[in-house]
Amino acid sequence: MKQLFKILFVLVLILVVSNQTWAQCAMCRATVNSNLSEGRGVIGTGINFGILYLLLTPYILVGTLVFLWYRNGKKELANKLAIGRRIKEIYKS
Repeated sequence: MKQLFKILFVLVLILVVSNQTWAQCAMCRATVNSNLSEGRGVIGTGINFGILYLLLTPYILVGTLVFLWYRNGKKELANKLAIGRRIKEIYKS
């Protein structure tokens, strides 16, 4: 039953994501058509910008998560060290 649920979940996920994929293709076609109709020699400028935008988004999200995780880890380490110092002071007395 779990295997069937996983397969159905992946299938639904692929169907949902494929609509976004076709939307990007339509945007690419529109950019190429508008560049050709305006007589521009460089067709791929808009397409390259769109590709870079789509490429950078996951890296920005992952970088933000790593930064927040690192910052939170530093705070926790500082708290642990402060607690350790307090315990040492208590046992010295």
